[in-house]
Amino acid sequence: MTVLSTADEGKYLMDIEGEQIGIVTEVDPKEQVAYVEPEPGISEALIQGFGFGDADEDDIEVHADAVETVTDTELRVATDL
Repeated sequence: MTVLSTADEGKYLMDIEGEQIGIVTEVDPKEQVAYVEPEPGISEALIQGFGFGDADEDDIEVHADAVETVTDTELRVATDL
């Protein structure tokens, strides 16, 4: 099972085909949920990359059990969201 942490904020969420879904804006480590901004703009991606962003109402919730792998730069899911 994948364990999510706040260190995952700013990483890209990728699908099984390697296509970018969005960028992780916030992680709730207690609930094991990553909030993902679909198709972020350049400025938002930079803010998230530095760890200064927050989740908002249009973010996608991704539970840890949907995440197959975690690397230094991305989270990869094995299912369609």
